[in-house]
Order: sequence, then C-alpha cells, then structure tokens
Amino acid sequence: METVQELIPLAKEMMAQKRKGKMVKLYVLGSVLALFGVVLGLMETVCSPFTAARRLRDQEAAVAELQAALERQALQKQALQEKGKQQDTVLGGRALSNRQHAS
Repeated sequence: METVQELIPLAKEMMAQKRKGKMVKLYVLGSVLALFGVVLGLMETVCSPFTAARRLRDQEAAVAELQAALERQALQKQALQEKGKQQDTVLGGRALSNRQHAS
C-alpha cells in the first residue's frame, strides 16, 4: 500500500508538468491494461480446474454414447442375421419341396 501512496504524489507532480502530461496518461493506460491482464490471469487460474473436469466428463459421456451405439448396432446386426437364417431355413425347405414336386 505504501507504493500506491508514493505513486499518487508522483502522478500529481507529473501532471503539473504540461509537456509530460501525455506520459502520465500513457503510464495510467499501461497500468490499467496490466491490472486487467492480472485479473484475467487469476480468473483463468481459478476456473481452470472446473473447465478441465467438465471437459473430461463430456469426453466420458461421448465415449459411453459411442459404446452404446456400437452395442445397438451389433444387436441389430445379430438380429438381422438370425432373421436371415430363419428365412433361409424356411425358404430352403420350400425350395426343396418345390423341387421334389417339379421332378
């Protein structure tokens, strides 16, 4: 806090000098931008663990959805294969019976 108390009289003294007034404005602008950068850095540091955890949860959910979709596809494929085998068996029996009559 002592440095801030020392800077205020320095800024007033620099403002009193007419030709260096632009320099004071430049110093103030630089200080404000530096403070803004520090605040953003602190916010990023504080919020970083939460965003990483959320990203990990999102990835796990996406993997679970993909696995569920693959399982559904495998079950559908298996059901179609079984249905196809049943139809082949039924059609195969008919084909044999038709051949026997045709012979």
